[in-house]
Amino acid sequence: MSVSLIKIRPIVQVSQVDRIELNLQRYFRTENFLPGDVIPKETDLAKAMGVSRTAIRGAIARFKTLGIIESKRKTGMVISRPDVLINMERVVDSRLLDGVTMQEMFEMRLVLEMGLGDILFLRKTASGMARLEETVNKEENTKNKKELLKYDVEFHSQLYALAENKTIQRFQKILLPVFEYVNNSLRVPRQVKNSDYVSHRVLLNTLKNGTPDEFRKKMKSHLLNYFEKIKKG
Repeated sequence: MSVSLIKIRPIVQVSQVDRIELNLQRYFRTENFLPGDVIPKETDLAKAMGVSRTAIRGAIARFKTLGIIESKRKTGMVISRPDVLINMERVVDSRLLDGVTMQEMFEMRLVLEMGLGDILFLRKTASGMARLEETVNKEENTKNKKELLKYDVEFHSQLYALAENKTIQRFQKILLPVFEYVNNSLRVPRQVKNSDYVSHRVLLNTLKNGTPDEFRKKMKSHLLNYFEKIKKG
């Protein structure tokens, strides 16, 4: 009788530093460490785990890179509040990422903009709306392709700023290389400016006088060509 071995998992080689890192993660969770809490010294951790101080230092360095641990003068090593986007900011570069990753990030941007409406209606300000209208006016008064692209990016960037959420704004800046990818690689056809066309002016007026639900529908129509491109593959 033949026996299938497909379900047998291969042995994964894990380095000592990897094991220490996992052990420290469990320790921090179990002991309920919070930002500002001091963690034991490297020598004490090494003794407790039965490993070298060098190995402990290697694992600690990983936590520091992620912003989970920081060293403070006179205090020692403490748990910090990690910056969840800092490492993403370092690696998102259209020259480093492949097409599949860039397209998935673009899809993430579409999802984000579709869900932005409710927050915009809660936090829109007169000054923010004025800046948005100024950008729309500039866009409508030019036929230069580079300027049109510039104002397109500017309009959507100002929507994120209008949300008054620093994390959302930073995430949008991380996604800026996606604009370049979309224009150079996806080759999304421009929308036909017929009666169904939703321009930045229409979005602006909906944000002024409409409802979050109306804005969401208008935004989907505004981005329709991108959704169609994703659908066709």
